[in-house]
Amino acid sequence: MGLTDLPGELLELILCCDVLGAADIGRVSCTCRRLREACQPHGKVWRERFRLRWPSLLKYYSQTDGVSWLEEYKARHSAGLEAQRIVASFSKRFFSEHVPCDGFSDIETLGCPSHFFEDELMCILNMEGRKGLTWKYYAKKILYFLRQQNILKNLKEYLQRPTDRQSFLEGAVLIDQYCNPLSDICLKSVEAQVDDITDKVRKVLRTKNPRHPSLASKAGEVLIPEVELQRQVLDAMNCVLYEQLKYKGNELDYYNSLNSYIHQVLIRRTGIPISLSVLYLTIARQLGVKLEPVNFPSHFLLRWCQGKEGSADIFDYTYIDAFGKGKQLTVKECEYLIGHHVTEEFYGVVTSKEVLQRMVGNLLNLGKRESTDQSYQLLRDSLDLYLAMYPDNVQHLMLQARLYFHLGIWPEKVLDILQHIQALDPSQHGAVGYLVQHTLEHIERRKEEVGPEVKHRSDEKHKEVCFSIGLIMKHKRYGYNCVIYGWDPACMMGHEWIRNMNVHSLPHGPHQPFYNVLVEDGSCRYAAQENLEYNSEPREIPHPDIGRYFSEFTGIHYLPNTELEIRYPEDLELTRTTVQKIYGSGKE
Repeated sequence: MGLTDLPGELLELILCCDVLGAADIGRVSCTCRRLREACQPHGKVWRERFRLRWPSLLKYYSQTDGVSWLEEYKARHSAGLEAQRIVASFSKRFFSEHVPCDGFSDIETLGCPSHFFEDELMCILNMEGRKGLTWKYYAKKILYFLRQQNILKNLKEYLQRPTDRQSFLEGAVLIDQYCNPLSDICLKSVEAQVDDITDKVRKVLRTKNPRHPSLASKAGEVLIPEVELQRQVLDAMNCVLYEQLKYKGNELDYYNSLNSYIHQVLIRRTGIPISLSVLYLTIARQLGVKLEPVNFPSHFLLRWCQGKEGSADIFDYTYIDAFGKGKQLTVKECEYLIGHHVTEEFYGVVTSKEVLQRMVGNLLNLGKRESTDQSYQLLRDSLDLYLAMYPDNVQHLMLQARLYFHLGIWPEKVLDILQHIQALDPSQHGAVGYLVQHTLEHIERRKEEVGPEVKHRSDEKHKEVCFSIGLIMKHKRYGYNCVIYGWDPACMMGHEWIRNMNVHSLPHGPHQPFYNVLVEDGSCRYAAQENLEYNSEPREIPHPDIGRYFSEFTGIHYLPNTELEIRYPEDLELTRTTVQKIYGSGKE
């Protein structure tokens, strides 16, 4: 009996077997009419082939869609090849820049669905083992950019809606998503967690008042008019949030960006006044109690009307401190909270856009405080968000231009920003002119660059350099673990840096080899040769830029990627020789 003699269902079952590949199905379908019909493009066989290869993509299809699975398979396969080509090209195009910012035009004009391209990037990121580090590094950069672009579109659409359709929770999620584009954060998941808390509040409320109207109504459908019934809801909320679930304001680590991300607030059950207020307000509204956000200085609050709805009298409201376990405050107590008197305007209600502005403003301030992140990613992300809401804010446009100028990236974008600032505010001419001049000089210098500096160990001036790139080292004084990604025959930093780092106190001072190292804490440092020693127990260095310089971790040392090997052409062999000498040939 041959394949064509089998019943249709059994034949289909065989062709859906996971040991067969797409090429096998293609060859089978060319043999005869019966098998061609069994492998029809819209049928189960190609759908199963698609599912086995890319299971996460099925969520984009409906059961009722008349999909040509063969065409979808071809399109996804082509998108994968294109993604691999672009990722491979990024190493050469962006190695000289710390953070790739421009050059995404070929990604923005892809001829395939974006989710196909993203899926291939995720496949690269999820590759097992210690290989493909450079591919993973640039796949992550590209995926970061793509997702942020989509989130930015969603944010702009959100801001264009009528105010009554702008959920405070959704706005907080959009900010969270933009700053954490590689995390799995979705509005539905966050809403489900909030709904779970709301159900817990209902259970507590039921024990206090089985006939409470919020138990009968659906989420947020009916507002409860009686103040006493509203009070019962708030008491039940305080019981669940602060007594049962142990939510609290993070006083010990207040200036941690995690306090501003709503999905982290739900996981860690800690936050700052504004993030806890968004959660508190959302739950209250689902239970029929209308609370309103108050942009109080230094401490975000909510207000609860005790008088006529919409009253302009600030004394008709009780003010709720979600950071302070839902404590209810009078006007005077609000002033005691921050230690000074404020005018009535600060007790007024604010819009969802103004709430987002304050959340982004908090992240901006945190971004300015972060000194270890050399890419200033949080500052850049929060500036993007602020300018998406207020594109003509001269102060923040100037900050963005100065930031890009400081990082030495995207000079063409800097000129565009400066031109926009000049049009908005001619009084900025002095600052704009200074930056324009130096940016143009940077562009000219970049045109004159002939290529990377190549360092040969055979040069006489490099004879004192003992260590090579890729070696796992330990700092003698500070004890940190690191990997070498560059070296100089002597200290190449300026006199001020040498003085500030007290380099002259070293026995050989600045007149000894210095090494660029990636440190396990995520920082990049410049270490003197006499302060470094071989690490007796080498291990992976969890640095975000490791893939920028290295393609693989062998278990003992790192292998440089092509671009780094071009700069240090004689280091790889020395690294292998050194490793075999220290750890034995069996380890290599």
